[in-house]
Amino acid sequence: MTRLRSARRSRKQYAWPLREDARTVGQARALIRMELSELSLSSDLVDDAVLMVSELITNAFMYGDAPYELILHVDEKDIMFVVVDGSPVLPAQAPHDLGAEHGRGLRIVARLSDGFYGCHPQRYVTQPDLVGKATWFALPRAGTAPNVVPIRAGF
Repeated sequence: MTRLRSARRSRKQYAWPLREDARTVGQARALIRMELSELSLSSDLVDDAVLMVSELITNAFMYGDAPYELILHVDEKDIMFVVVDGSPVLPAQAPHDLGAEHGRGLRIVARLSDGFYGCHPQRYVTQPDLVGKATWFALPRAGTAPNVVPIRAGF
């Protein structure tokens, strides 16, 4: 994973291309934990973000298409995490089944992000000539629920 320079705005943007490899999810968890630890955030917020990023990357690998990338947007109020993949198929929550091995990832993201998550078409940051599907969630830096109506595109 290679770190790109920050975007030219009041927020910082980081992007990493992701290889479809068994080690990538663990590497992404460590990377996000390191980036967020530099922001002096609560440990609960960091743990939740790491878990949700892991879920989105795993879903992209299981149900999406290559190429994949992870994007982190940081501004004064919020932190937004985006996983882009090449599939046009929007994610959907699986029916609630306590015995199922899979199908809980989007429920975890919905719950931990207080419903502030979604999916939309987006250009890749690491390959701007490509358009993919961005699945994202945002968390307030203060660790409190955002004071906006959540957008639930595709879920």
